[in-house]
Amino acid sequence: MRLVFIGLSLSSSWGNGHATTYRALLRGLAARGHDLLFLERDQPWYANARDLAAPDFCRLTLYGSEAELADHAAEIEAADAVIVGSYVHEGPGVIAWLAGLRRRGALCFYDIDTPVTLRALAAGGAAYLQPAQIPLFDVYFSFTGGPTLRFLERQYGARRAEALYCAVDEAAYRPTGAARRWSLGYLGTYSADRQPTLERLLLEPASRLPDQRFAVVGPQYPDTIAWPANVERIDHLGPADHPDFYGACAWTLNVTRADMVEAGWSPSVRLFEATACGTPIVSDVWAGMEEVLTPGVELLQARGASDVLAALARPEAERQAIGEAGRARTLRQHTGARRAAELEQCLAGLWETAEAR
Repeated sequence: MRLVFIGLSLSSSWGNGHATTYRALLRGLAARGHDLLFLERDQPWYANARDLAAPDFCRLTLYGSEAELADHAAEIEAADAVIVGSYVHEGPGVIAWLAGLRRRGALCFYDIDTPVTLRALAAGGAAYLQPAQIPLFDVYFSFTGGPTLRFLERQYGARRAEALYCAVDEAAYRPTGAARRWSLGYLGTYSADRQPTLERLLLEPASRLPDQRFAVVGPQYPDTIAWPANVERIDHLGPADHPDFYGACAWTLNVTRADMVEAGWSPSVRLFEATACGTPIVSDVWAGMEEVLTPGVELLQARGASDVLAALARPEAERQAIGEAGRARTLRQHTGARRAAELEQCLAGLWETAEAR
């Protein structure tokens, strides 16, 4: 198949989780023999922090405006499917333009921020998507599964809403044998709605375990945060350094955005990246977790500092068993190769239905 993606970023993982998601999915699609073009709006904040300027699994083209995007109209019209993602700059205009082209293939939306999108839609529309545009898509692919899918169909007229969870590039994320440095580490960009959970599940345990070491990695944390002396701050690590970071943690913490906790069924890519590296996870609690990783077996869940302290006190054999179980589940069900097969199957079903009419 010839597939065209228009997404927030493939070239830079700085301050966004979209890039690693697209990389895993497109690498999986390339391995299945598909021809791939990724169109990315050239933005200065990504231009200064590109960690994958020339991918070997697809063609990456930067465009500077909607007018420049039109230079690719012929290839878009000839594609078997065009997939536009959430947070694309001037998204409503891009979507309207795509809908007006004489395309031969499907038009799809890939929402990597579904709960955030739904909150914006309820207020009248997101900067990247208007409510009236949802019925234009043959498939609305969503990072959130569960009841949200039927809500998109019922409330906003989505023709077909399907879960397409994030995934890990299993070739890039695997155990590295890194030396242990931290009892618990967290990797994630600062978010005001995540910060109270981070403080409850990492900073408080760190304060209560002054002889152990902790780490928080990610940009944009305010200078006003009072970090315990045993919490190491690292402003940014590129994807190539993530496996060593996870390997250096006895446990890693997963903290979910408030909108995603409320919606449930919204796994973070960090869940799959850490487990692919064999590092056991302590996660906050949300509905639908058991559909992706089994609590108590493939990860642990925590509501407060005492749960985290209990996890850190587990015997080494138990810690390793949870890490191994999480890695096995992720390699079975949450890789880019698996998501590529799911996307391919869904698109193939569209064509079979069209041919049967």
